[in-house]
Amino acid sequence: MPEQSSHTGFFTHEAGQSIGFPWSKSFDFAVQSLRNRFTRSLITMSSLILAVAFLAFILVSLDIATGLIKFGGSQFASLLTEMGFDVNTALGTVTTGPKERWIVLLSLLVCTVGIINAQLMSVTERFRIIGIFKCLGALDSIILRLFLIEAALIGIIGAAIGAAAGIAFAFLNGLVNFGVASLILVSLMNVFISFLIATGTGFALSIIGVLYPAILAARMEPVKALNAQH
Repeated sequence: MPEQSSHTGFFTHEAGQSIGFPWSKSFDFAVQSLRNRFTRSLITMSSLILAVAFLAFILVSLDIATGLIKFGGSQFASLLTEMGFDVNTALGTVTTGPKERWIVLLSLLVCTVGIINAQLMSVTERFRIIGIFKCLGALDSIILRLFLIEAALIGIIGAAIGAAAGIAFAFLNGLVNFGVASLILVSLMNVFISFLIATGTGFALSIIGVLYPAILAARMEPVKALNAQH
């Protein structure tokens, strides 16, 4: 007897078993979830924006300082040293001080913890939906995919905004402290690379932050999810 296929909501069934949940539907569901929890998503994104903005600010400030030393000579060395940079005029190199590096690491760590906490709350709010999905035949991988797509959207948008804001403040800071030379001597290629690094870091933090809550949601038993009190 030939197998019959049917559709139940988003899910595609064949011979009574779920065989698929299209990526397009997964994306639509994640977008709708973000809209329904706009305030919560905005709070999560805000912490990511701030952390990535600070990272981008440090990276681009370093790019500006490197350009000043490399093309502007040692006339900027003393001022850069006063601002906390480690300057080697002989080699023409500039690095950030240990204080700035620790602050960046701590801000990224706090951001990751905040994302994990927000996603755990998000999972708790959606216990019943997760239970319904599993009763309809959703596999663990489908539940995991939904949360990962949602985190990816928050990550890429928040990280891009944060990186752009950090670069803008770095240029403004350079203009105030060093004048137009900071804008002329900086390498735009290095700035673009810093933008990619900051954005990629923010995206990675968002994905890392959602992994534990997403795995927790994917492994829930349907009956427990439906009967959970939250």
